[in-house]
Amino acid sequence: LSLLRLGFLVNFLSHPVVSGFTSAAAVIIAVSQLKYLLGIRIPRFGHVYQTFYYAITHLGETHWITLLMSIGGIGLILLLRRINRNIPGALIAVILGILISWIFHLDRQGLDTVGVVPRGLPDFEMPSVTWSKLVQIFPTVLAVSIIGIVESVGIAKGLEAKHRSYVVVPNQELFALGVSKIGGAFFQSLVTSGSFTRSAVNNDSGAKTQLSSLITMVVIGFTLVFMTGLFYYLPNAILAAIIMLATKSLFDYREAIRLWHVHRDDFYMLIITFLVTLIFGIEEGVLAGVILSIAMVIYRSSLPHLAILGRLPESSHYRNITRFPEAVQEEGVVILRFDAPLYFGNSAYFKDTIRQIILQQKEPVKALVLDASSISDLDTSGLDALETVVKQLQGNHIDFMMAGIIGPVRDTIYRSGLRDLIGTDNLFLHVQQAIDDYYNRMDDRATKLQSKALQTNARNKPD
Repeated sequence: LSLLRLGFLVNFLSHPVVSGFTSAAAVIIAVSQLKYLLGIRIPRFGHVYQTFYYAITHLGETHWITLLMSIGGIGLILLLRRINRNIPGALIAVILGILISWIFHLDRQGLDTVGVVPRGLPDFEMPSVTWSKLVQIFPTVLAVSIIGIVESVGIAKGLEAKHRSYVVVPNQELFALGVSKIGGAFFQSLVTSGSFTRSAVNNDSGAKTQLSSLITMVVIGFTLVFMTGLFYYLPNAILAAIIMLATKSLFDYREAIRLWHVHRDDFYMLIITFLVTLIFGIEEGVLAGVILSIAMVIYRSSLPHLAILGRLPESSHYRNITRFPEAVQEEGVVILRFDAPLYFGNSAYFKDTIRQIILQQKEPVKALVLDASSISDLDTSGLDALETVVKQLQGNHIDFMMAGIIGPVRDTIYRSGLRDLIGTDNLFLHVQQAIDDYYNRMDDRATKLQSKALQTNARNKPD
C-alpha cells in the first residue's frame, strides 16, 4: 500500500472520528486494568461495559494489598511529575514496586506479579506459506491489515493533534507497518501494529522522536537475554498504574466540548464513534469510524453550500445576502456561488437548486451569473448538468454568464465544447465584469429597440 502511494486513503478518517475512537480506546484500556488495580479476578468479557459492571458489583472482593500498591504507584508518579517532569517516575515506581514485593514477599500474600518471563529471543525461521494457504488466509490478512492500519494511523493522528510540531505522513506509516510485519514473519511474530497502551506510555514518558522506540527495542532485547529474572516480583498493579495514567492523555474531552460549540455535526460524529467503540469494541469502532467519515464526505459534497450574492454598498465586492443583509441584489440578475466541485454526486442538486432559486425570485430574471471561483473540479456529469442549465436558461431568454473560473475547470469546459454553447463573451474573470457587461448589453438593446421604434414611426408617418 505504501509503494502504491495509497496513504492518502487514511485522510478519510476525520479528526472528530479519530478523537472519538482514541478516547473510547482509552476508556477500554483503563477498564481492562481494573482487575490489576483492584486485585479482583474478573472473567474475560467481550464488551467493556460487562467488565466494568462486574468490577463495580464485586468491589467487596478487592485485594487490599494490591489496591494499596496501585494507589502508591499512581501517587508516586504524580508526585514526581509535580516536582519535575523530567524525573522518570514510571521507572522509579517499577523499581520500588519490585523491591517492596521482593522484600516483603507480597507475592505469597496474594499480590499478582509478572512471574516467570521466558529468557532469550525467538529463533530465525523462514515462514512456510503455500499458494493455497495464502489464498485461504487472504481475506483475514486483508481485514487484519486494514484494522491495523486504521488503528496505527488513528493513534498517530491523535498524538499529532496534541503535538503541533509532529506531522503524520500516511505513506511513511504504511511503509513502517509493512516492514515490521515482513520482518516479524521471520521470527514467528504476532501481527504488529501501533499500540494504544505503549504509545500512550511512550508519549507520557516524554518521548519526542522514533529514537525512543529504538532505545526501547535495545533495552527489551538486552533484558530478555540477561535480566528476565529481575521482573519476577514486578507487581502488575504498578504496570496498571502506569498504563492508567498514560491513557489519561488519550481521553480528549476538551475536543468534544470545542466541537459542541464550533460544529455540531463533527460533535455528533465524535460521540457516535466513541459510543460504538465503547459498546461494541475497537475493531467495530474502527469500521464505524471509516464508514462515518466516508458517509460524511459524501453527504457534504452531495449537498454543498450554494449562496445568492449581492453587492456590498459602494464597492465591487459580492457576498452572501443571507450573511450580509446590506448586500444588494442586482435588478433582474441572480448571482450564485457554488461552493464545491461539480460532479456526479451533486449535479442533480445543482440543477434543481438553480431552478428553484429562479422560480422563487419576485421579479423576472433576465440574467444568471455563476461565480465559479469555488468550483475546484468538473466531471462529465457536472458538465452535463451545466449544459442542461445553460440550455434551459437560454430557452427562457435568460442570459447565462460565468465568472472566476479556475484553470482546470476552464480547461474542461474548453475541451468539452461547452464554451461554444455558453459563448466566449459570457466568460469573465470577476463577477463585477459580468455585471458591467450585462448592463452594457441592456443599454445596447434599449438603444436598438428605441432606434427601431423611431424607424417604424418614421415609416408610418404620413407624407
